[in-house]
Amino acid sequence: MACPHVSSANLSKPTPSDSVYREDCTQCFDSIDDPAGLDVCLKCFNGGCIGDRKHAKLHSTARGHPLVLNIRRTRKVIERDEPPLKMSKLAIAAETEADRYETKTTVKCLECGIDDLDREDSAIAPVVDSVMKANTFSRKEEVKAWEQEMTSCEHILMLQQEPPKQIESQDLGHCSKCDLKENLWLCLQCGALGCGRAQFGGVGGNSHALAHSQEIGHGVAVKLGSITPEGTADVYCYTCDEERVDEELGTHLANWGIILSERQKTEKSLTEMQIEQNLRWEFSMTTEDGKELTPQFGPGLTGLKNLGNSCYLASIVQCLFDIPAFQERYGVGVEPLPGVLDPAQDLETQLRKIADGLLSGRYSKPDSDVAVSGHSPEVPHQKGLQPSMFKHLIGRGHAEFSTMRQQDAFELLQHLIKLITRSQHPSGLSDPTQSMRFVLEQRLQCLNCKKVRYSSNEQDSIFIDVPLEKLPAEEGEEPKYKPVTLKECLDNLTATETVELTCAACSSKDGFSKRTLFKTFPDVLVVNARKMAVVNWVPVKVDVPVLVDVEPFALDSYLSKGQHPDEESMPEDEAVAASNVPAFVPNAEALAMLEGMGFPRVRCEKALHASGNTDANSAMEWLFAHMDDPDIDVPASLGGDSGSAGATDPDKLAMLEAMGLSGPRAVKALKETNGDVERAIEWLFSHPDDDGAVEAEEAAAPGVDKKEAGSAELPANFQLQSIVCHKGTSIHAGHYVAFIRKKLSDQTSWVLFNDEKVVKVEDVEEMKKFAYVYFFKRV
Repeated sequence: MACPHVSSANLSKPTPSDSVYREDCTQCFDSIDDPAGLDVCLKCFNGGCIGDRKHAKLHSTARGHPLVLNIRRTRKVIERDEPPLKMSKLAIAAETEADRYETKTTVKCLECGIDDLDREDSAIAPVVDSVMKANTFSRKEEVKAWEQEMTSCEHILMLQQEPPKQIESQDLGHCSKCDLKENLWLCLQCGALGCGRAQFGGVGGNSHALAHSQEIGHGVAVKLGSITPEGTADVYCYTCDEERVDEELGTHLANWGIILSERQKTEKSLTEMQIEQNLRWEFSMTTEDGKELTPQFGPGLTGLKNLGNSCYLASIVQCLFDIPAFQERYGVGVEPLPGVLDPAQDLETQLRKIADGLLSGRYSKPDSDVAVSGHSPEVPHQKGLQPSMFKHLIGRGHAEFSTMRQQDAFELLQHLIKLITRSQHPSGLSDPTQSMRFVLEQRLQCLNCKKVRYSSNEQDSIFIDVPLEKLPAEEGEEPKYKPVTLKECLDNLTATETVELTCAACSSKDGFSKRTLFKTFPDVLVVNARKMAVVNWVPVKVDVPVLVDVEPFALDSYLSKGQHPDEESMPEDEAVAASNVPAFVPNAEALAMLEGMGFPRVRCEKALHASGNTDANSAMEWLFAHMDDPDIDVPASLGGDSGSAGATDPDKLAMLEAMGLSGPRAVKALKETNGDVERAIEWLFSHPDDDGAVEAEEAAAPGVDKKEAGSAELPANFQLQSIVCHKGTSIHAGHYVAFIRKKLSDQTSWVLFNDEKVVKVEDVEEMKKFAYVYFFKRV
């Protein structure tokens, strides 16, 4: 039976800018490896599952796109009489996807119910072929992220090409020095063609292009098989020994008679091969005596595949979705949300997809690709879910999280909280980050007149500085540090200190005593342990064991009792009310040290104000952590409360106005984001339809405060629930994992989430040593 939709569908091939979702469903983690496979829409290239959830059919009905390409992938069974050879460090050959899998495709019409349309039809064949050849969404985003790291160089910018000439097509077919017909590199200066170096993945090469560069001194070459009609290609500068970007590639190729629009990409780029190689790293999951740790499977025990430096994301996501508020909020199923046309670009949909993937147990099963035999003693771990759509979505537009570099896991947590808080919540569903919010109260008392000022600040986490005390060590040994208790760190956080401020009430410069305590406690307390030492003026992370009781403990002693009846408040005159705290006077000695190191005065004052005005080291750590802040060089009103003043700060308004963002919308953006300029800009772009009008409820009751976050009820007992651990000398490098308390059978045990590997652990000593972010639940 002929399908009428083939001729009327007006199909077109995916362009390089199109996302082709041909690995997993955009609304759940069902994939091409499932028995029924995945249906890829031939109109918009959305991926939809076919099983009990029927996301492909629901998409087809909602969008009116009936034609799909069904893709099913199965693991090839390879019989071996002998164990496979171990790959040596210098091995070149590597197993490809075609070696491992068999892929079957069929074209279907979901409206007509036809399951095997003629894929040779002229309207279908080129589209199907392009879909299968296109980079998958995850690989496309990985490549894009890696390519963002590349720049041009002086050798490309100053390239002087020899007189133009037409290189005949037959001369582009093989290396000029040997018979190799792939991995060919064209010298952009003289047009010589040579083979490249041998590459991982079985790509041959005799380095004749490199030899040409060394002999003649021509540094810049392009890989012929990587050139696309859109102007992207592998460009390598042998002089710099780096992969580069050539913005004038079309012009440089035309000098040799090569027209971009006539080229087709026929080989993997260096970036694509590098990504494949990065993903081959494996981590040993054994005890000290060499025994394999026991893999765990079931609901809440699903791993996340490492996308290449994404362990920071996996560890934070595992801890977040262990929090009951997140489970209740997003574990409500994966039914399509009304009005969402592109599920891959919708934060609510992707958070529900993650929740379903991690919590349902649907995908928590041994990797069928790993065969256990006498030759292979490896325990079959999970394949792991691939959170590509989620990573791309939360990193979109962010200077760091959009890249493939390792990131600070705690910074990602703060970024996620910000995104979730700002997102539109469906009717009746609350913000799950509220369970992490609480209020800290600061008490300032003038040392001269004894008047006080209390101010409060809502937060979703606290920082604790871990005291560093080196233990005696033998010469040449790595330094070791004395263990400290969590109580010591909390005592330091809440201790009374003296700060140099001028009193607005009596004008005394004697200073103030300052103490910070909890006004309320959250349901989940997030603690970031800062274990930083400054070595040669460079902050370096060190490993200090923080001893935390695994049994419940009380935080009652850290609750503020509020203002005493006999304490006299500072007068609420106009000057004081505008600043909300006494005028700030920076520590003169610390300020001089920082300025002597070359930091601008504005940055120095901000850093001292933010770090307690105590010493140059603390201020410098703050500076290194905030170098990229968009308002780092904007003079701040350091006598004001950032939460209230930020909404009307003229300097911040001026910054927005200079970018063309002005009027009531700019004022509201600063108010909604607590005076944070960067977040205000994001808010404006994510709320294009908001005219800046004050909400009706707010206008009707301007004096009514919103409900205070957290609870002051006692007892306030907390228990350690999960930890993000980090190994490495920098929070932007190394490796992150998560340890979470889970109910296994009839007992509670610690479970290690190391990317896709999920195992039960007995020894938690390393967990204490490398802990970076703690999640405590109120019990």
